[in-house]
Amino acid sequence: MIRYSLVCDSAHGFEGWFSGSADFDRQVETGLLTCPICGSASVSKSLMAPSVSTARKKEARQQVVLDTVREEAMAKLKEAVATIKANAEDVGERFPEEARKIHYGEADARGIIGQASITEVRDLIDEGIEIAPLPVLPDDAN
Repeated sequence: MIRYSLVCDSAHGFEGWFSGSADFDRQVETGLLTCPICGSASVSKSLMAPSVSTARKKEARQQVVLDTVREEAMAKLKEAVATIKANAEDVGERFPEEARKIHYGEADARGIIGQASITEVRDLIDEGIEIAPLPVLPDDAN
């Protein structure tokens, strides 16, 4: 669709939408195009500024896309964390001890969550115990 700024012979300005330049020409030739103000069929295109895509517009569109992707990623991350928490036992500060018991077969295998210091985390990893931190999400920090 093309939008034209139009003017009649009485200098009334208005706009019209056409499927193409040929559609505009056909409507003028057949008298279908008239001024909505005075009804004159003597209508022509007036000068109009072209719609130019600027770097700012492009950046704004890209920002909208980035914001959407960020929101979708955050929603998926929140869902994953919620699923992990719903299906794991929170052992609190006993996390390193419980992780070792599970790893060495001294306790039943199960999902656990809890807290550990950086030193405790390094020691668990050095022992070959697979662990992963859960991210602190923005909503959790408030």
